[in-house]
Amino acid sequence: MASSSNPEIARVFFPSYPMFQLYKDGRAERLRQIVTVPPSDDPKTGVRSKDAPVPPLSSARIFLPKTSDPTAKLPLLIYIHGGAFCIESPFSPTYHNYLTSLVAKANVIAVSVQYRKAPEHNLPAAYDDAWDAINWIASHIERNGPEPWLNENADFDKVFLAGDSAGANIAHNMIMKSAGDDQIRLKFSGLLLMNPFFMNDEPDELISFIFPSSKGPNDPRLNPACIASKELAAGLVCKRILICVAEKDFLRERGVSYYETVKKSGWNGVIEMVEIEGEVHVFYLFKPDCEKAAELMDRVSSFLNL
Repeated sequence: MASSSNPEIARVFFPSYPMFQLYKDGRAERLRQIVTVPPSDDPKTGVRSKDAPVPPLSSARIFLPKTSDPTAKLPLLIYIHGGAFCIESPFSPTYHNYLTSLVAKANVIAVSVQYRKAPEHNLPAAYDDAWDAINWIASHIERNGPEPWLNENADFDKVFLAGDSAGANIAHNMIMKSAGDDQIRLKFSGLLLMNPFFMNDEPDELISFIFPSSKGPNDPRLNPACIASKELAAGLVCKRILICVAEKDFLRERGVSYYETVKKSGWNGVIEMVEIEGEVHVFYLFKPDCEKAAELMDRVSSFLNL
């Protein structure tokens, strides 16, 4: 959209929540400040965190809970953050604090995955980076990978893939991709989708811009409803799926549709959906101390420990 005060601006994504703007000469300018916090030993929970490079182009933040047994093998959570494929990171205060709390509550070791963002790096770059991260994590299965915490503490018989919003979309796609790759050695116990982003039949202005090679609503990476039931059922190579939606989330119906699509597909796992009444998109990230966020944290923790 053009601005009368600055005629060089062609479009803003989005005026209601500005992430970046495009100029008529093709330049893109970010509109939100990037804020990060360093890894740390959290004095309240005892959770430790550290950063690690993920070849060839990415990185991750790893979280280890306080435990009385340093050799204990813990469920492994691979978490992919949201942010419309454009903003946020594992190193932001929002996601650092959320993963710290979740790791402490669920007593899991977590790898929070960084990926390249649009508009500098359009999709499918985020999918590629997430897949590289999963392969990097899998390199620790024989206990001789580059990251000691994964070698020593990850239970590779209990691996969960999770994400919120756009990150939930990426998590779903990583499960599907692993089904068709005989080289990946990770076996997934569960898939956790928090307020997931999927397309419906309507055009999406942002997706059209940041994923120009996609087929839009007919792209199976964006809209699982367009995948043949047999293919979807075969691709979900995990035992359980938990979908979390919020009553006032603008993406609520997308999550419900995913739940119904999987239920009808003939998939032989267990899928559940929990809906939080009266709440909006990813409310638990911005109101972590509210009662409903605590209830959702309990539900997620239970899922990771079944």
